Formats: sequence, structure tokens, C-alpha cells
Amino acid sequence: VFAGMKGSAIENFSCVIYNIFLMNCTWQAGRDAPADTQYFLYWQKSRDEEEMECELYIKDENCRNVGCIFQNVSIGIEKVYFLVNGSSKDSLIQFYDEYIDLYKIEILTAPLNVSAHCTRDPMGCIIMWHPPLTSHVENTKCFQYEISIKNK
Repeated sequence: VFAGMKGSAIENFSCVIYNIFLMNCTWQAGRDAPADTQYFLYWQKSRDEEEMECELYIKDENCRNVGCIFQNVSIGIEKVYFLVNGSSKDSLIQFYDEYIDLYKIEILTAPLNVSAHCTRDPMGCIIMWHPPLTSHVENTKCFQYEISIKNK
């Protein structure tokens, strides 16, 4: 059972990892939240680690926290737990929580050092590349690639 005023929890929570080790999480204030509601994001990277509060909030024009920027993020094998709670002098605010697999929200950089060597004989072309840079701690061998070849 959620404690707090109905409609006061945040909405549209989403996170994305980009530029290898940066992560942005954003949300919108609950549609029925009092005007003075302030939100706070906590995350727990694994069951062994402590819950930590966001260090760099993104604020809207009313100075309300509507997101967080994380630096030096690394992707492990466990789901990460996110919790956003709120406070208001008028009423209790419902919390929002979610478990997220970080690898599912990463925007990958392009593969590195792509090269193509083509010959006229039936061998055709050899295309080679290095995997993209990523914040994955493990399982970097899991990448799949799709090549689109356009004849000129």
C-alpha cells in the first residue's frame, strides 16, 4: 500500500547511459503533487552497497528536482534499484521505485577503427572493426553488429 497523497508520486521516470560513463535520469512531478513538493532520488548499485542520493540534480524553473546526472557509471550484472521520494509541508508524498538493467538503457557509441578491404576476385570485401567503448564491466563479447553495404 502506498502511503501518501494519491497522484503525488513522480511520473515518466526514465534513465539513459551515454558517452560511455554518463547517466541521466529524469521524471515529472506528480500531477496532483502540492506546489512545494521537492523530490529526491536514491539509487543502490547492488545489494551489497548502500543506497546513495543523487549528487547532481537537474532542476526546473521552480527549483524542483526533475532529474539527476550521474558520472563514472559502470554497468554490472545486477539490476540497479532507483527510489524517488518527495516531501511537502502540506501532505505526505508517495514514493516511486524501479529496478533497471543498466545494459538495456545504454546508447552505444559506434564501433572503432572500421576498415574495409575489397578485392575484385570472388573473395569480395573484408570489413573489420573494434568493439565500441562501453561502461560494461563484463560481457563485452555480447555485442551483435549489422552491416549495411551500399553499392556505388
